[in-house]
Formats: sequence, C-alpha cells, structure tokens
Amino acid sequence: MGKILVTGAAGFIGFYVARRFLDAGHTVTGVDNLNDYYDVNLKKARLAILKDSPAFRFIKTDISQKRILSLFEKDEPEIVIHLAAQAGVRYSLINPHAYGDSNLTGFLNILEGCRRSQCAHLIFASSSSVYGANTRMPFTVHHNVDHPISLYAATKKANELMAHTYASLYRLPCTGLRFFTVYGPWGRPDMALFLFTKAILEGRSIDVYNEGKMSRDFTYIDDVVEGVFRVAGKIPQADPNWLGNRPDPATSFAPYRIYNIGNNNPVKLLEFIRILERQLGRKAKMNMLPIQPGDVPATYADIDDLTRDVGFKPTTPIEDGIKHFLKWYREYYKV
Repeated sequence: MGKILVTGAAGFIGFYVARRFLDAGHTVTGVDNLNDYYDVNLKKARLAILKDSPAFRFIKTDISQKRILSLFEKDEPEIVIHLAAQAGVRYSLINPHAYGDSNLTGFLNILEGCRRSQCAHLIFASSSSVYGANTRMPFTVHHNVDHPISLYAATKKANELMAHTYASLYRLPCTGLRFFTVYGPWGRPDMALFLFTKAILEGRSIDVYNEGKMSRDFTYIDDVVEGVFRVAGKIPQADPNWLGNRPDPATSFAPYRIYNIGNNNPVKLLEFIRILERQLGRKAKMNMLPIQPGDVPATYADIDDLTRDVGFKPTTPIEDGIKHFLKWYREYYKV
C-alpha cells in the first residue's frame, strides 16, 4: 500500500489504525491537532507508543486549515485514512460550529489534498448515526439515510455526499466506513463504557438515558481496525450494475463504496451495565433519564457487504471486550 497518511492519529481509532499499518511494515504519517475535547494526556500517551516506531512520523496540524494541503503535496500519500473529526452526538448541541470546522471544512481539505496528490484510495470514517430516524433493523448500507437527527450525523452524511462527488468528478476512489459504537482499551472518555466504569469505581451514579430502553451494536476496537485494514487494500471500482433510476446508496457508477463495520449483535443497555457490574464486582447506581435530543434508541449493523467483499466479520463478544477494557483502565489509571 506504500505511504499511509492517518488523520486523527492521536485519537482512539486513529491510534490503533496507525499501529496496525506500522505492524504490517508500512510507513505512516500521523496528523492530529491534539484538541482538548477530552484529556490531551491520553492522546499524548497513545502518540508516545506510535513514536516508538521509526516508521512513524507525527505532524501536529489542524485539518480545517488549508496548510494541510502542503502535506499532501510534499508526501504524496498513496492511501489516506481519514479519522480526524469532531466526535459526539451530544456535544454537537453545545458547540455546533466545531462540527462545521472539522467535519465539513476539514473534510473538504482532505478531499482536495487527495485530488491534488492523486491518492490511490481515500478511506474515511462515517458513523452509524447517519441512519437517524430510520427504524428498519438491521441497518444496511442499501437503506436511504436522508433523515439525520443530530448535527454530527448530518456532517457524516455530508461527508459521504462530498466523497461521492469527488469520486464522480475526479475518479478519486473513496470508501466510507460507518462505525458502530466502537469501544475497547485506550477508548474515548466521553463514551459510555469509560464514563460508567469511572463513575461506578468512584461510587457515583451513572446517567442512563431513555430509562435504559436503548441497545447498541457495540464493536470492539480490534475488529474495527481489522475491517479498516482490509478495506484499505480493496480499492473501490465503479459498479457496472448501478442504475440511476434505482440508485443504490452503497455503490455508484463512480469508484465509491460504503460499508458498515459493526458487531452485528446489538446489546441492550441494561445488559451492558449488568456485564460491567459483574466484572467490576460492584453495583451501579443508576440515574434514569429521558432520551437525549439527537440520540437513537437502537443500532444494529448489517455487515453482509463487508463480509462478502473483504472476507471479515467482527467476532469479539461484549464480555471479552469489556474485560480487555477494564484491564487496561485499571493499569493506566492505577485503580
């Protein structure tokens, strides 16, 4: 695959993706702005591990600034894995402009950089949030996703449309990956597993939205990264069977493809909490709350296309994934 550029390399998924490509013998340039959306020390600790490899180079920069284009001109990366973004559904209610800067302007800069450097394949992070008001389960990439219910989801849907435009205009091969609730060691502190673990260990109550009537297709980080790695080596081609009078959202007449990466096995939120309680050996104090604006009650990934095209299916059981996370959490925070 040659030279790899990973944006958001100090982030949760970006860290693991960069490490996976380094382990496979590639040279990797990582980009991140190290913003303070969550603990910067956690990001720096991830980077310290990546910097142990002589094949890794880190550049601190912001993708929303046009200066990122000079990196593409100098490095001419062959594969770009774009994972930098302003994450979080709930935070988009508080700071909407951060999503415009990172997820829209930033993504446009990435597309322009890929176009100018004639990148062989752009893989970019989308999200299960794009399914929005859709309630047909499981979510398939062949469903219409025109009804987002959060600004975060709208920006991710916009990324898919922007990527398709560049695939069509410039024949830039683009693959979008809709991630489903990724969790595991080194995970984001704003995610449920991290928040719940910290609160339970400190004897505080946890906020349980929609009175606990939620389910999520929790997907372990190793499974997500293996999916990304395999997809990177499969450059999308134009679908000769694509029809304009019956347009398939997941494929195109252009070199463009969308995949779900999920565990294909949703877990009810209350069961998730019970598993966490058993492994921590402590009961959770639950503060039952109504559903938050922008939240969807359930997610469930159809991964048939991913399995067919790259021969991979996530398999990590939720019990094992939580166990791995807790081992890391106790060691990292010396609990």
